[in-house]
Amino acid sequence: MPELSGHNFIGGARSAAGSVVLHSVDATTGQSLPTGFIQATAEEVNGAAQAAHQAYSVYRNLPATRRAEFLDAIADELDALDDTFVALVCRETALPTMRIKGERARTSGQMRLFAQTLRRGDFLGARIDLALPQRQPLPRVDLRQCRLGVGPVAVFGASNFPLAFSTAGGDTAAALAAGCPVVFKAHSGHMATAEQVAEAIIRAAEKTGMPAGVFNMIFGAGVGEALVKHPLIQAVGFTGSLKGGRALCDMAAARPQPIPVFAEMSSINPVLVLPQALQVRGERIASELAASVVMGAGQFCTNPGLVIGIRSPEFSSFLQSLGGLIAEQPGQTMLNAGGLRSYVQGCQGLLEHPQITHLAGQPQQGNQAHAQLFQADVELLLSGDELLQEEVFGPATVVVEVADRAQLLAALQGLRGQLTATLLGEPDELAQAGDLVALLEQKVGRVLVNGYPTGVEVCDAMVHGGPWPATSDARGTSVGTLAIDRFLRPVCYQNFPDALLPEALQNRNPLGLMRLVNGEKTTQAL
Repeated sequence: MPELSGHNFIGGARSAAGSVVLHSVDATTGQSLPTGFIQATAEEVNGAAQAAHQAYSVYRNLPATRRAEFLDAIADELDALDDTFVALVCRETALPTMRIKGERARTSGQMRLFAQTLRRGDFLGARIDLALPQRQPLPRVDLRQCRLGVGPVAVFGASNFPLAFSTAGGDTAAALAAGCPVVFKAHSGHMATAEQVAEAIIRAAEKTGMPAGVFNMIFGAGVGEALVKHPLIQAVGFTGSLKGGRALCDMAAARPQPIPVFAEMSSINPVLVLPQALQVRGERIASELAASVVMGAGQFCTNPGLVIGIRSPEFSSFLQSLGGLIAEQPGQTMLNAGGLRSYVQGCQGLLEHPQITHLAGQPQQGNQAHAQLFQADVELLLSGDELLQEEVFGPATVVVEVADRAQLLAALQGLRGQLTATLLGEPDELAQAGDLVALLEQKVGRVLVNGYPTGVEVCDAMVHGGPWPATSDARGTSVGTLAIDRFLRPVCYQNFPDALLPEALQNRNPLGLMRLVNGEKTTQAL
């Protein structure tokens, strides 16, 4: 593994013009790591945006197959990162070795998945309406449409996924696939990891002949504002807190030229436990749910933070079992001290609310997070109480008992937008759950049946998004191949000579794409 320099990545070179030095820390001990990372200056932020802009004119015009080769090369470089790299990531995050190895495989896998998307070509959305010169009362001109990358994209890394939602994560992969150079703002919680991954991306860019500036990375606190406000940046990808995402949305909207921010921010991911399921497998559900709540110290955006059930002896027994399991969970080290402080404060807010009861969980002490279980009065959901809607990022969940099916539907109406919702039920009651599904479809991006929301498959069909405040734009996803849509825009070409058209729209169809021609799908040349 190359020695760390702590310098910013700008236009294919390294830069360290600033005087402010930042340090990553060992997440377990709190001790600073030796390498200092140089905070980017305003000039360096500008240089990174300029480099991305200059690369864009070349990169967006490369054949999709060339960009696919680049993404495949990034995947190969990530897979080649050795155990020394894995140990470094573990040290910065306190995440276990197998989790990091699995996340590395997911990160390289999603790069390869986007490479497949590029080779398939359907992301271009090619549509052709041929001229109708004889049409009455007016002829129709020749109109052709396909999608192009929007331009340089600013990407902000997440704290809880140092690989899959970070430097070479889903936002970076989707932007690069769309033909958009990236300026990445490294997360302060794992700057050493970010540098090693950035080096891998640069090696891949050099091996595949990509333009300098196709990928840039800057370090620092406060540099994100300058990046989002830079006039050459055309879109933003963000995974983090509601507060941070809202701030970026406001900055982007206030620009002379507003730009979209695709932010994944906050979700409590309700789990609905139906009566027959509790009768048949209540103990198993309690065990599975407890495992989902504490997985990875609860540091997943899909962590089940709310459990709702209908009043019954079975539900009472289920709560007793769940409480026992939560109480015996060992403490876990969180990603950083700030995350632990936020978790403790979130739990304290629940403890102090007069309509919320603490059911189980060891007292918080030391530098580890202990799992907690609370029960809230249903009136808090019915009234839309803000506290119950706020995500507590860590291994905690809140249960709510409703009187009947009607109150369940009313309580769900009070929920804000979520990434996921889960139905746990037996076949007969699921067959009667159409009203629940119809309501949840309006509230979430992914509805699960008899599963648990932790664990997000990277594939064509996945949606990792949802209505505000889960994300800033419910029309997209930050996981899966549909994520490329966020960084594309449609362009229409009217009466163009064939040679001037993008290859996807040319009569001869050199790419062999499936296209919509006069309303019918075809791969035939025109």
